[in-house]
Amino acid sequence: MLHASLTIDPSFTVSPVRRRTFGTFVEHLGRCVYTGIHDPGHPTADEDGFRKDVIELVGELGISTVRYPGGNFVSGYRWEDGTGPVEQRPSRLDLAWHSTEPNTVGVDEFMRWCAKAGVEPMMAVNLGTRGVQEALDLLEYCNIEQGTHFSDLRRTNGTKDPHGIRMWCLGNEMDGPWQIGHKTAQEYGRVAAETARAMRMVDPDLELVACGSSSSAMPTFGEWEATVLTETYEFVDYISAHAYYFEEDGDLASFLGSAINMDAFIEDVVATADAVRAVKRSDKRISISFDEWNVWYQNATPSVPPRDSWPVAPVLLEDHYNVADAVVVGNLLISLLRHSDRVRSASLAQLVNVIAPIMTEPGGRIWKQTTYHPFALTSRHAVGQVLRVELSTPSHETKTYGQTPLVDAVATHDPESGAVALFAVNRSLSDPVVVEVDVRALRSPAVVEALTLANPDPYARATVDDDGTLVPQPNDTATCQDGVVRVELPPVSWSMVRLSTRP
Repeated sequence: MLHASLTIDPSFTVSPVRRRTFGTFVEHLGRCVYTGIHDPGHPTADEDGFRKDVIELVGELGISTVRYPGGNFVSGYRWEDGTGPVEQRPSRLDLAWHSTEPNTVGVDEFMRWCAKAGVEPMMAVNLGTRGVQEALDLLEYCNIEQGTHFSDLRRTNGTKDPHGIRMWCLGNEMDGPWQIGHKTAQEYGRVAAETARAMRMVDPDLELVACGSSSSAMPTFGEWEATVLTETYEFVDYISAHAYYFEEDGDLASFLGSAINMDAFIEDVVATADAVRAVKRSDKRISISFDEWNVWYQNATPSVPPRDSWPVAPVLLEDHYNVADAVVVGNLLISLLRHSDRVRSASLAQLVNVIAPIMTEPGGRIWKQTTYHPFALTSRHAVGQVLRVELSTPSHETKTYGQTPLVDAVATHDPESGAVALFAVNRSLSDPVVVEVDVRALRSPAVVEALTLANPDPYARATVDDDGTLVPQPNDTATCQDGVVRVELPPVSWSMVRLSTRP
């Protein structure tokens, strides 16, 4: 039997758990909005056409923030198209996803959905085909109480109180040649700085996110961040990071090590941001908004409809996830948590139907993918302080990452209640690993619950007819004796062990 060990000590803190780590993303892409969150003909639809069954699962998932309306979509979006009487709104070609956007759901509807779902909105502005003035117009529409053109227009449209949106993304993936209005780092840095400066003239307390690289594999990665932050450092709070992972060519071992790439990505962005800080001799530190991340099999499902059609809400990017995908999602959350000192916001892309933990049938059933469960449990039980755990673990060789640790883990501790949660993965393809956790620094520790998501077939997938079998199951191997917690982690698994302690 393989063995690993780590220590949980409440003195070894990284930072507070950031609730915004558990954000997600709603884009006008495929069936995320239409027949996803919005389906007026559904039996559970409310007076605004929103599916109550989706809202219920969003609550269970533990979502904190929702980024909207894109994504690639935002770089060609005219926000005012989605305001006013629905029957008078124009339909537009969406060049990003080769679809037709009916604008049935716009900013006011989305904000009503956020209120119903109990989530914080994170709004993106179009810096692809538009710029400073349009961003200011949207800010005025959303956040000014009354007495100006756009604030009064919002009131005329039926929303008396301002939306009060605090967090704003200054465009999306502007480093990507696929992006409408793609810019060089210098071009984007200038327009982002001027947009941020103007928005702060309206409200100096906004939280603003500059576009970082859309992938650490981009040829401009690093140089992009340095240039953009040189222009925007005084005006923004965050630089974004985006990353998607998938199994390539049957290489499951490398895929299970995806969090190694995320760790390196985060650390490189932090280093670049701090280098700019040093040059500017600034006391301010830039945080990371990891506002797109997930498993995404980019070549497995259609990314755009056929070129001779422009459908409304086509079936796009509807990946069906397996157990191994869920283990990777759980491990990526471990990475985000252990970097909570600098990653202060993150968005799982996306929420419903499109590479999503929640799937719906138009007018019909709803079901949970395997990836739903590690996210929901981590969001629910990661409370208080993130703790630094030093792992001693066996490793195995992988094609992508070389010697790769078999076990990865993070822990959290709530000083008020004494609750401790350990989140861990076993990346081995064949061997269980017994993990010994030194908890002698905790007062009266006891195992409250241990759950493990695993299956003899790591490629097993949940379906609309059975989403209740491939779920975390009680792990009866977890024990606590003489200040040591022992738990056996099956191969290709994600686990959570909860402890009670005296505060």
